[in-house]
Order: sequence, then C-alpha cells, then structure tokens
Amino acid sequence: MNCDLKKICKDIRCDILRCIGHLGVGHIGGCLSVAELLAVLYFEEMNIDPADPKKAGRDRFVCSKGHAGPAVYAALANRGYFDRRELLTLNQGGTNLPSHCDMNRTVGVDMTTGSLGQGFSCAVGVALGSKLEGDGAVIYALVGDGESQEGQIWEAAMFAAAKKLDNLIAFTDYNKLQIDDTVAKVNDIAPLGDKWAAFGWNVIEVEDGNDVEQVSAAVKHARLGVGSGKPTMVILNTLKGCGVQWIVDLGPGNHNCPVSEEQAEAAIREIRGEE
Repeated sequence: MNCDLKKICKDIRCDILRCIGHLGVGHIGGCLSVAELLAVLYFEEMNIDPADPKKAGRDRFVCSKGHAGPAVYAALANRGYFDRRELLTLNQGGTNLPSHCDMNRTVGVDMTTGSLGQGFSCAVGVALGSKLEGDGAVIYALVGDGESQEGQIWEAAMFAAAKKLDNLIAFTDYNKLQIDDTVAKVNDIAPLGDKWAAFGWNVIEVEDGNDVEQVSAAVKHARLGVGSGKPTMVILNTLKGCGVQWIVDLGPGNHNCPVSEEQAEAAIREIRGEE
C-alpha cells in the first residue's frame, strides 16, 4: 500500500486528540506514543481488508495495553473500518468505541483487552491457534512497559517460546512512564532486551520508536523471524505524549488526564505545524 506514513502518523494523533478532547479526559500519553507503530502496521505491513474485517488468514493485532484503545480506533477509522465521525462517540453511552478495546463492539478489533497482562496471553493463544490452523497469519501484539511488570506477561512469553510461535511479533511501548511514576522507580524492568532474549525470543531494539522510518525497518526485520522457530519482541523507545509538548511536560500525569476541546485543537495545530 503506497502511502505517506508521516502524514498518517499526524492524522492518527489528531484524531486521538479530537476524540479524547471531545470526551474531556482520557489516556492521552500512551496513545500518542504509539502512532508510528499503528501507522506502519495498519497502512504498510498487515494483511488486512477493511471491506472484509473477518477474512480468514488475515493478520491480527492485539493491543494488550488496552488503555491505548483510542489510538487503535484512530488507526482503524483512518484505514476505513468505520466513519471517522464515530470517533467522537468514544466511551459514551451506546458507543461502539469503549475506552478499552472490545472485539464484540468495534469493527476491526481482534481481541478484547483491558486487564493488563491478559491481552498478551490472548495474543499468544491467537498465534498458537493460527499455527494449528496453518492460515499463514502473523499476529502482532503491543504491551506497555508498566504492563511488563505483570507476571502474566512473562508466563505468556515463556509459553510462546516453548511452542516456537515464530508467527508472533510483539512490541513494547518503552516510554519509561506509568501511572504513578517512572517505570524505573516503580519496578524497573531494565535490561528489557536481555530479559526477552533470556526467555527465548528474538529481540530488536529501536532507538527512536517515534521515527516512522525506524519503526518500518524494524517491523520488516521482525517479519524475517517468521519461520525462525522463535517469537520476536521489538522494543520501541518512545516518548509518552509524543507530538504535543504540554502533554509531554506532564510526565507521569499524562497517563490519564483532562483534555479540553480547546486544548485538543491547539495541540492539533502544533502537530500540523501551524504554530
């Protein structure tokens, strides 16, 4: 698919801001940090079809850090799964776009997530099912760095390696912040790459996970691991709140915070380079 990935990253960020600004509050920091990954997966790499969202053998994406649901919705809307105007119903009564991803509510969402750690186990299960089915799909999963403090993440990691799930490519949004403080202060997960390697995974580290060209190259590299007998973890060093300076400046406070429509519009102008 030929597209301008940098423009798509801006479009995704702007739609994240619009829907959270319209609602008035949301998990803005960790949504903005993953725009590049979502742009690469949904517009360049994944074997998907918005006109046939349940097609057999499609690649699947599981957002285990479920609070990044609005970012996933923005990507899906821009990819054509549903009308972008629906983004303004985020987390409101009767919406198809709840705060955390729900496969029974949202077209294009492949797995319900929310309780941190559980989505990654589901992704491992989907990868195992795909292997047994022989459908040729690649399963992608996104985990948070704070979420990586959950023991369930490492149980699933051990199982995926034991079952040689080389059709599983996972990503860590390593923005170094979680709801209470820095990840290092709460419960340090470094050295993260060494941990994944010790669990039997291929490991790729991306110096700047908010550089869409670096992310694109890493995903292509990761796909070479399909058939290697090992799952792959791509560690994305990102900036929580990337794209909007006042949100970045909030530090851990940007995990879930109020965003007015006026603030959202100013942030959109910043992203578009109009200020």
